[in-house]
Amino acid sequence: QVQLVESGGGLVQTGGSLRLSCAASGRTFSSYSMSWFRQYLGREREFVASISWYGVNTNYADSVKGRFTISRDNAKNTVYLQMNSLKPEDTAVYYCASPGRPYVYDYVAVTSKYDYWGQGTQVTVSS
Repeated sequence: QVQLVESGGGLVQTGGSLRLSCAASGRTFSSYSMSWFRQYLGREREFVASISWYGVNTNYADSVKGRFTISRDNAKNTVYLQMNSLKPEDTAVYYCASPGRPYVYDYVAVTSKYDYWGQGTQVTVSS
């Protein structure tokens, strides 16, 4: 059974930093791409960043480019999202996600392409 468990969210002031983690279990982590999405109350879930199975390819939403960095440690079965220069508009519940098939890295911003989701972790940026 595949499980994704996020951690690292919290309350931070504008300009601050947080690092989110997503620990995966239940399959060979290094065979699957991983992504982060976020959702603010009443809004659609939106793409944040993605990384291919060995970390060679990454993609970012325009709104976070230059501020957020996605990375992964396949030895620890964990993907990270380093968030710097946080803004109030970054406030949301952050989810990690992964597709059901291995070695897939396309349409990374499309939520329907993902079969597994974590429970989410809240990030709140105060102004």
